[in-house]
Amino acid sequence: MAIPHWPEGERPREKLLTKGATALSEAELLAIILQTGARGKSAVDLGRELLQHCGGLSALFSSGLEALLHIHGLGYAKAVKLQAVIELARRVLEEQLKSRVNLNSPKAVRDFLRLALMRQDKEVFFGIFLDAQNGVIASEELADGTLTQTTVFPREVVKRALHHNAAAVIFAHNHPSGLAEPSRADELLTQALKQALALVDVKVLDHFIIGRGQAMSFAERGLL
Repeated sequence: MAIPHWPEGERPREKLLTKGATALSEAELLAIILQTGARGKSAVDLGRELLQHCGGLSALFSSGLEALLHIHGLGYAKAVKLQAVIELARRVLEEQLKSRVNLNSPKAVRDFLRLALMRQDKEVFFGIFLDAQNGVIASEELADGTLTQTTVFPREVVKRALHHNAAAVIFAHNHPSGLAEPSRADELLTQALKQALALVDVKVLDHFIIGRGQAMSFAERGLL
């Protein structure tokens, strides 16, 4: 049954207006964004199918435009709307990240990095540069590579840290395979960067590995 034929209190938009957004399920929230369903299914049904197809909200938000376009019943207009919402969420998190006074906790940057890196189809090495009070100065992509490896030159990373006059840095890179576990090469690279940056008095606060729906912290694992 189409949503306009539902009881008024069960329609997602009306439910949000009367009870607030937190009262809605993820499928209902997606239905408001999608606006319409597909042949034989409501927008809520389509939202539910999207979540099931992708394996959850985090995986859905990590999907690029091409992947979304291949989902039956979604279509170009709906896929573009979802991509716009995902990008807005990423920018909100980036804005919040830059406004934070202190970033000593690994949890403070996890959500931003997940949205920034999960949708990449190749490995990307990312840096967040901080001042002496751990306030964010800048965040930028430092290197990219293939699906399996990234070439990162410590000398170039040191140059970027000096360019930003940073006192500390947080690194992150993604694993397109989806497994957020460090390889031996990841550990060696982290130590090489830590040693190179120590020569110019820049601390490495953390290094995150981003997988699909996961974010592993070197600091939390005791690997720094």
